[in-house]
Amino acid sequence: MIDYFKSVDEQLFQFLNSYHSDFLDPIIFQLTQTWPWIPLYIFLSILVVKKFGKNCWWVFISIGLTILFADQFTSGFMKPFFQRLRPCHDPMWEGIVHNYGKCGGLYGFASSHASNSFGIATIITLTLSDRFKAVRWLFLWAILFSYTRIYLGVHYPADVIVGGFIGILSGFLAFEISVFLNKKITQNTL
Repeated sequence: MIDYFKSVDEQLFQFLNSYHSDFLDPIIFQLTQTWPWIPLYIFLSILVVKKFGKNCWWVFISIGLTILFADQFTSGFMKPFFQRLRPCHDPMWEGIVHNYGKCGGLYGFASSHASNSFGIATIITLTLSDRFKAVRWLFLWAILFSYTRIYLGVHYPADVIVGGFIGILSGFLAFEISVFLNKKITQNTL
């Protein structure tokens, strides 16, 4: 059964990775970096401050916890545990995979890019969507951000899907912890 899913994952990777162009390569490579998204992060921070004012600290803690949980679980636990080679490091794909830019670490399951982006989309949606409905569109950003990893040849689709799932769970967990801490601290200061 695992071999079947691995085969489907590899076929889907080959299909998705085969659609590339010389024009898009440098653009997609830049979109997978952190720095182009700094204006988005600043804008989201402004929305957090606008909604919560002086009590915004707990939201920023929840964002930090989300990234900590998502990144550490995927990079610190899953990659060394499963040791699944990235496509760009796997000799099976030599001469077949389209890899543009850096390949990254040896192992790729699960994608930290996917877990972090879906985690951010989740925590921002949980904290801001009641006032700013458009933040739900962040999940499209997370999908695009995650897809860049397949396009660049550094992750299989399963790496991205599982990473996204880990990110969503991390966002929910961090949200619950932060809400609990905020209530406890608020109660103690009254």
